[in-house]
Amino acid sequence: MARMTGRRLLFAAPVLLVVTFGVFAVAAASPFDPVKAYAGTAGLTASQETLDQLRANLGVDQALVPRWWEWLTSAVTGDLGESGVMRRPVAEVITERLGWSLLLATTAFLLAILLGTALGVAAARRPGGLLDRCVSTVAYTLEAAPVFWLGLLAIWFFALRLDVLPAGGLTDSGSDIVTFGQVTSHLVLPAAVLGVSQSPWFYLYVRQGVADALEEDPVRGARARGLSERTVLLGHAWRSGMLPMLTLIGSRVPELITGALLIETVFSWPGIAAATVEAATSVDFPLLAALTVLATAAVLLGNLLSDLLYGLADPRVGFDG
Repeated sequence: MARMTGRRLLFAAPVLLVVTFGVFAVAAASPFDPVKAYAGTAGLTASQETLDQLRANLGVDQALVPRWWEWLTSAVTGDLGESGVMRRPVAEVITERLGWSLLLATTAFLLAILLGTALGVAAARRPGGLLDRCVSTVAYTLEAAPVFWLGLLAIWFFALRLDVLPAGGLTDSGSDIVTFGQVTSHLVLPAAVLGVSQSPWFYLYVRQGVADALEEDPVRGARARGLSERTVLLGHAWRSGMLPMLTLIGSRVPELITGALLIETVFSWPGIAAATVEAATSVDFPLLAALTVLATAAVLLGNLLSDLLYGLADPRVGFDG
């Protein structure tokens, strides 16, 4: 396990280097002018000399490679630079918002795994039955539904029509104090929408895996020995059927990040979504690069986690990957 983790970490370093360089290259080719975005309306009346000085202060007058290398060497020491659009250090912007994004994404991911696993095991008991047909139909529908559309639909139904949950934000309107109760109530709707949107993949994997495991000889032998259906299902078929699902955890991380950004925007959740959008539209090089590295690192860690879980669940696989 330690060797595989070490190899993955060594592989991650060049990947992150390429990703950061790609961010700076794409931003440099962007038609958006970071100086005008930074200056705002004042840039419309500013002289060319003032704009040139501002361009030099922001460091965007440098060539692509020197600008990328300067940011990279500073980032290694912990200095992620200054966000031009936020007018604050990048590390401060990320630290302030990352916790809320992690809370939303983690809650939704756990919900997706639990919901998908429970429904998948239940449906696998009787393939083709009423429960299987109903849940599979809903799962295929959710797979095709855009997550932002599900979010808007949830706001309309639960917040506007039933008025049982808040429509967005982190706290109640007019409240400046962040309390556990307010955060919990405001988290329910966005986390539920994001979790439900991710659950079809876990459901389909678990359903197929458990259904296949129920047809294997060891499970048939357990039934022949007179073991209860509950013991056969949870003690034998469930574990075998869960193995393919473990590999899905890492592959769902990119989709989870994308979905979380959209959900944060729809529900006005104070995570990194707003910062990502502003950094992209304003060509905020330091903030854009840091957020992209963060997302890439999350994907790499997700893939590592799924491989580690698979190796722990099935010792025959080992950790040679």
